Amino acid sequence: MPGMMDSAWSATEGWLFAVWQNRLYVYTAAAVLIGLWFTVNIVFKKKVLNSVNPEPAKDEKKKNKLLEKKKIVHVEGVRIFYGSQTGTAKGFARELAEEVQVSGFLCEIIDMKDFDPDDRLSDECTSKMICVFLMATYTDGKPTENAEWFCKWLEEASTDFRYGKTYLKGMRYAVFGLGNSEYAGHYNTVGKNVDKWLWSLSASRVLSRGEGDCNVVKSRNGSVQADFQAWKSKFLTRLQALARGEKKKCSGKCKKGSCKDKKKHQQRSEEGDQSTEKHSSEEQFKSSSDSESSAEEEMAHGSVIDMEDLGNVMNHIKKAKKQDEEEPSQRGKLSKLNGVMKAEEEEEQREMITPALREALTKQGYRLIGSHSGVKLCRWTKSMLRGRGGCYKHTFYGIESHRCMEATPSLACANKCVFCWRHHTNPVGTEWRWKMDPAEKILQEAVENHQNMIRQFRGVPGVRPERFEEGLSIKHCALSLVGEPIMYPEINAFLQLLHQRHISSFLVTNAQFPEEIRRLVPVTQLYVSVDASTKDSLKKIDRPLFKDFWQRFLDSLRALGEKQQRTVYRLTLVKAWNVDELKAYAELIALGQPDFIEVKGVTYCGESSASSLTMANVPWHEEVIHFVKQLADLLQDYEIASEHEHSNCLLLAHHKFKVDGEWWTWIDYDRFQELSQLYEESGGTVTFSALDYVAKTPSWAVFGARERGFSPSDTRFQRKNKTKDISGC
Repeated sequence: MPGMMDSAWSATEGWLFAVWQNRLYVYTAAAVLIGLWFTVNIVFKKKVLNSVNPEPAKDEKKKNKLLEKKKIVHVEGVRIFYGSQTGTAKGFARELAEEVQVSGFLCEIIDMKDFDPDDRLSDECTSKMICVFLMATYTDGKPTENAEWFCKWLEEASTDFRYGKTYLKGMRYAVFGLGNSEYAGHYNTVGKNVDKWLWSLSASRVLSRGEGDCNVVKSRNGSVQADFQAWKSKFLTRLQALARGEKKKCSGKCKKGSCKDKKKHQQRSEEGDQSTEKHSSEEQFKSSSDSESSAEEEMAHGSVIDMEDLGNVMNHIKKAKKQDEEEPSQRGKLSKLNGVMKAEEEEEQREMITPALREALTKQGYRLIGSHSGVKLCRWTKSMLRGRGGCYKHTFYGIESHRCMEATPSLACANKCVFCWRHHTNPVGTEWRWKMDPAEKILQEAVENHQNMIRQFRGVPGVRPERFEEGLSIKHCALSLVGEPIMYPEINAFLQLLHQRHISSFLVTNAQFPEEIRRLVPVTQLYVSVDASTKDSLKKIDRPLFKDFWQRFLDSLRALGEKQQRTVYRLTLVKAWNVDELKAYAELIALGQPDFIEVKGVTYCGESSASSLTMANVPWHEEVIHFVKQLADLLQDYEIASEHEHSNCLLLAHHKFKVDGEWWTWIDYDRFQELSQLYEESGGTVTFSALDYVAKTPSWAVFGARERGFSPSDTRFQRKNKTKDISGC
């Protein structure tokens, strides 16, 4: 028995010893079995749950995916920066902001003068805002006053190595420029520069640059407002695409800057939709397409480009540069071939007055005629109807102010004078390219509109009945309302129609159209505005469109000297601008030898963003007298003949109008009409001179009289609680 127990123990001991020696295998087997058991249990439980209610699991997955998508915000909103001088860009900023907010995005409007780019612009690199820059170009291609510092800083930053080429990387932007193509040398310069400087600092352009043109003839859509509307529509569409996460117009389906949908887009262009799309991207915005843009960005921002694609990239860049350097006429020809631009004949048929301009001028009291003319009631006409005195022309030349119609056959002008009393609401141009109305229609409607405005004074307290009746019979026409009347191609026909109605003509020109002056038929009195005496000051004050403005100015004065009828230099004194140029003025007077020289203090017409003039620039009447006396001392053949204190104006007259010590500056209007009729009947062979229709100046109108140019038949009116008005019109 003991032997059996010993043998059993020995067997057990051997087995245990074997297990111990192979314990690692035992542990591994146990672990595998336990793991399999847990796995089977978990799988079985999931199958049971899914078989009971399988939908919630799928719904949870979908919800998780949607939540993840919602967390990714591609665009939070838009920041609109504007550089504005006359308020147009500011108005566009407000209009765009409203549209952006309606689309469901946040929007902020920023005046550039209140924005410090050095501290804040780089923040846009990490924000999810789109920056929009609405940039107007001011005089000589310079930025507007409120955008000067921003543009200066941006230009310096784009070339400063301390900022680096990737300073604005991550910032997304779009630019719309406002300019006038009549200023060919610097059309939309500011918008182009801001676009270039932002891009050179690695900011990403989300939409091709837009360019609005105030020149309705060359504007792609007919006006700067219409140009903005077209660009705004594209921007809002692009904004929605960016908010969806699309990087390119083709939904991001691009490789190496080459769009797969390019051929499709071209086919659509050829079929009919192309004229809008292609025209906007290649012509109106004058910027590279998205594919070219991305190719340029890869090179500029240091991305790696395959050698096989380098040739295509360079071709894109050369093509974009070539398009920018093309002459307008060449671009026009290409556009015509593509069916983009309207035919030249159609462009010439555009109306000068756009709907927006018509609304603005109507609010200012203009009665617009046809597509380019207007008439307005002068304040001196109203004054003389009430017996409160006439204008300086009444004192100097015997005009009956209550019978004078102020009109223009052309609202367009070739200058943008700083003292423009219409605040630059009129269009500008260097030649006539608009739809033209016949002279007969313009005159007929001008007379009717003027008479209707006079009739509104029937029964008004203070209006003299006899003058009211006389006012309905027009005797004079001052073609000085606004713009450049001499630009109207049928100006001679218009003048002849006036004279046939026995209406005298007082025509004012800005001395930029010498040949038109030479071709003029006899005018009762022809004016040339001489706003400055040197090339630099004329450019500063008149801001002319012509590049050869100074030569045109001098040639216009020579052309005036060739006229036999009455001629006048019209000098407008702007304090601190042109009152210290006496000798230069004397030289210009010697060049044109005018019959008369009107010297008038500038009229302050209220604050205007288009001009920096203030009341400080308006000289006092005594200062004007001092200037005129000094000027008269330099002129041997001229003398002060008359003054009109209320208009802050004096008249220098040639000695030939002083007979036996008495001045004959007034006009015999009936005699002029007789002479003008003889001239027309003879086909221009029977001529006459300024001395053939003179009349004696009354004593009260002579310089030095106690009346100081105010007619004794009228009663001087002073407004209560207001300082004396010395400005006049």
